[in-house]
Amino acid sequence: MHEQTIPDRLKISPYLIFYAIMSMQIGLGAMDFQRLIAKYAGYDAWISILFVGACLHIILWMMYKIVETVNGDIVTAHMYVAGNHLGKVLSFPFIFYFLVHSLATLRTFIEIIQVWMFPDLSIFWFTLGFMLLCMYIVFGGLRTVVGISFFGLVLPAYLLFTFGFNLPYSNFESILPILDHSVKDLLKSSFHMSLSFIGFEIVLFLYPFIKEPQKSKKWAHLAILTTTLLYAVFAIMTFAYFSEGQLQKAIWPTLMMWKILKLSFVERFEFIGIANWNLIILPNVCFSIWIGSRLVKKIFNIKQKKGVYLFIITHLAIITFIHTREEINLLNSMMAKIGFAFIMLYIPLLFIAVQIAKKVKRK
Repeated sequence: MHEQTIPDRLKISPYLIFYAIMSMQIGLGAMDFQRLIAKYAGYDAWISILFVGACLHIILWMMYKIVETVNGDIVTAHMYVAGNHLGKVLSFPFIFYFLVHSLATLRTFIEIIQVWMFPDLSIFWFTLGFMLLCMYIVFGGLRTVVGISFFGLVLPAYLLFTFGFNLPYSNFESILPILDHSVKDLLKSSFHMSLSFIGFEIVLFLYPFIKEPQKSKKWAHLAILTTTLLYAVFAIMTFAYFSEGQLQKAIWPTLMMWKILKLSFVERFEFIGIANWNLIILPNVCFSIWIGSRLVKKIFNIKQKKGVYLFIITHLAIITFIHTREEINLLNSMMAKIGFAFIMLYIPLLFIAVQIAKKVKRK
């Protein structure tokens, strides 16, 4: 399979999958996941975060089994199961999957800038500037994109400590009593957590580009564990700071928590937080463009550069038509549902199909 011909100079070290997965999972979902999950399971919602995290380890194990069996990416897996032509047809929807992912991420971020900082910001010009930066990074190859994901995690990491200023005003007793919601409520809450966890499925696309991919497994699991614990701790801090009534009125609770922080050199710290978030969502969009354009290359046999141009033009054409809060919400909820279906339903089905195909081919 031609995956094996990828030269070592284009591959990434196994430990870098840790940064790749985490930078995809910590995106804009971190701005408002607390409100979404508390709507269904109240302040027991942190339990649903741990439950989803545990489920993701099983899904990740399945992903590695799939790509190890076929010795390639998801396109190779589809071809392995359904043959050359049908395999490409099955892979085609994932181009749209990553297109919607990057669109939802970028448009939601622009909305945050418009609401909190610059109400008259031009959607088109901001998108054009952002896309040119993404194009520059993606043309550098996967190693450059992964490098950006490293900086997108490490440089803004100091923001975690800024939430310590909220602790004197927090009441952790508001989380008690624990487990006073039904299993059904916790499962509903878990479903709404899916948007925040989407992103680790990039393993299915990056596998051929990892040096000694066996060694990357522990790093991938560590990434999911770290993200799960970060989200759980952050949810508990948010629940202790807001009452349930206040939380449901806060569209972006994370930004609201920054409002308490006043420094001698900056009056509104959330401006710094939003500016830093630019760096956090950059790898999200770059990975989506890189994977989407690679799929275009593998399915249609055209140069990856043309796929990148196609993605950028599509972004510019669509994003200016998404104006209202309702349209952005619709885009995000559509992404959450598609992501949930892909991760929790499609991957287990593909795993079973690959195992069956393996046994049939052996016979």
